[in-house]
Amino acid sequence: MADPSTYRPAAGTIPTQPGVYRFRDESSRVVYVGKAKNLRARLSNYFQDLTQLHPRTRQMVQTAASVEWTVVASEVEALQLEYTWIKKYDPRFNVKYRDDKSYPYLAITMNEPFPRAFVYRGPQRKGVRYFGPYSHAWAIRETLDLLTRVFPMRTCSKGVFNRHAQLGRPCLLGYIDKCCAPCVDKVTAPEHMEVVRGFISFLSGNTGAVTARLEKDMMAAAADLDFERAARLRDDLEAIAKVMERQSIVFSDGTDADVIATYGDELESSIQLFHIRDGRVKGQRGFVVEKPGGSSDAELVTDFLMQFYGEQRDGGAEIPRDIMVSAEPENLADVEQVLAGYREGPVHIRIPVRGEKRELMETVEGNAKEALRQHKLKRQGDLTTRSAALQQLQEALFMDEAPLRIECTDISHIQGTDVVASLVVFEDGLPKKSDYRRYRIRDAAGDGHSNDVASIAEITRRRFARHVEDKTTVPDAEEFDGTRFSDEQITEYTTTGKRFAYPPQLFIVDGGAPQVNAAAEVLAELGVDDVMLIGLAKRLEEVWLPGDDEPVILPRNSQGLYLLQHIRDEAHRFAITYHRQQRSARLRVSELDRIKGLGDSRKAELVKHFGSVKKLRAARVEEIQEVKGFGPKLAQNIYDQLHPESS
Repeated sequence: MADPSTYRPAAGTIPTQPGVYRFRDESSRVVYVGKAKNLRARLSNYFQDLTQLHPRTRQMVQTAASVEWTVVASEVEALQLEYTWIKKYDPRFNVKYRDDKSYPYLAITMNEPFPRAFVYRGPQRKGVRYFGPYSHAWAIRETLDLLTRVFPMRTCSKGVFNRHAQLGRPCLLGYIDKCCAPCVDKVTAPEHMEVVRGFISFLSGNTGAVTARLEKDMMAAAADLDFERAARLRDDLEAIAKVMERQSIVFSDGTDADVIATYGDELESSIQLFHIRDGRVKGQRGFVVEKPGGSSDAELVTDFLMQFYGEQRDGGAEIPRDIMVSAEPENLADVEQVLAGYREGPVHIRIPVRGEKRELMETVEGNAKEALRQHKLKRQGDLTTRSAALQQLQEALFMDEAPLRIECTDISHIQGTDVVASLVVFEDGLPKKSDYRRYRIRDAAGDGHSNDVASIAEITRRRFARHVEDKTTVPDAEEFDGTRFSDEQITEYTTTGKRFAYPPQLFIVDGGAPQVNAAAEVLAELGVDDVMLIGLAKRLEEVWLPGDDEPVILPRNSQGLYLLQHIRDEAHRFAITYHRQQRSARLRVSELDRIKGLGDSRKAELVKHFGSVKKLRAARVEEIQEVKGFGPKLAQNIYDQLHPESS
């Protein structure tokens, strides 16, 4: 732990203008980003008596080794720059409002001749009408299943639509009257569009006309003694009623708004958000975050609005005109100005004080309180277990501090072929999948055992190649991505575009003494002496240290051993998955490679048309001729080479 007095700026050197500041640790990694109206007043609070600081703030200033700041012209610029830096650096001590999923929408492709309805996640596109967000994809599917009884519009993909158009017969939905089957011309494009407009009108809240029409038709069918049709219309009315129950009206004026409420204690805060569209609850999100020391609800709401709607803007999602909050954010006018820029239209933030909007806010506040209670019940055991595991590893391995960041690598191959490797990362006992790495190792020689040793050495070299350099430089624009050092034997692929430059406290290799000693030689060669290295052997779950003749044996019921096993198994799973992908791709292509007269483009056309080599092998010569660019002679040649027994 660093002493904050060693990097405290000299008195009078901090400006008094608005700005954004960054705390960095010994590896120059940004650990906290903040904003201030007055930089001098805000930063001075961090360098007071440590006993007076909030525990989270005290841990942050002791983790940091330096502080820097940037002066801006206004508080609006400070808000925007703070969000940009939080997104860029992903600081450890900043509150992050993430619920680990993107929320689904009901999308209708109005830019197609025959629009389709389907579940969609991701950025919104032009020409597509969206309803939502919904809390669960199954809620959309149930809504579609019920409404297509009344509005039988298309829900199939383009491929399914084209296939049934070629076959000349509809799919099952067409036969059971849950699709009007435009694929086989049972309806024209204008007639199908009329069904789509009715579907959209109902989802937009115009339910009265649909209900009245169905009731009238049902009574008329009963009067004509057409009881079968009357029963079907009765079932349609029940389906409509179920959909309307799920979308209960909360605002009679049809308001589009987001309602946000917070509830917290000294350590954590819960945030609940209800999406209201056309006066109906269309979705709900919940967040539980560690509460920054001394922060008020107003500061929490400000940070949430900037981060959440910044992410919404980047993902192309909708930002509503009205946002109702339980606590007014700091610098209300500035926050509204920033969000208005994101929305490209006015945004109004307010606290509801009376009527139905106030009643809904009380409901959302109650949800926030209950969510925090449930979170504490669920997290209590998990947090205690992870803390105990890290503490046990620190003691068993005689480390100076608990290994908050752990990395593990594993090798996967079959008799020395298709050799790949994985690198997984755990922080605070949890997987950090954005930092996962996978490697493809080419031209590996020797038996499987020697391959493992050599591959472990190469992975270790690549991971720590820039470690010493990064300790003395600021990893800002150029951070480690595994491609700076040329190496013909190994190629690295990342699961995301993110990079990382800071080292782990603990590095695990899958294997025993040979593997861990090979990795230790690489670390010694690179001059890396601040990373703990161990090997975990599968047979007896032994922990091997470099140069030791005897392993460290952790108790079988040790939480530390369970954590090591979990990390090792995750590395193995990640490596096996990538190895199967590589092997399948090689086997899939190699069979086509044996066919004379096929270039890369023609092989791609065959795979695209048939979907797999298995289906190509089952095809007749006439079916192969249907592929673009394939004549009778080439089709016969392909068939003969795929069926040598028949030639």
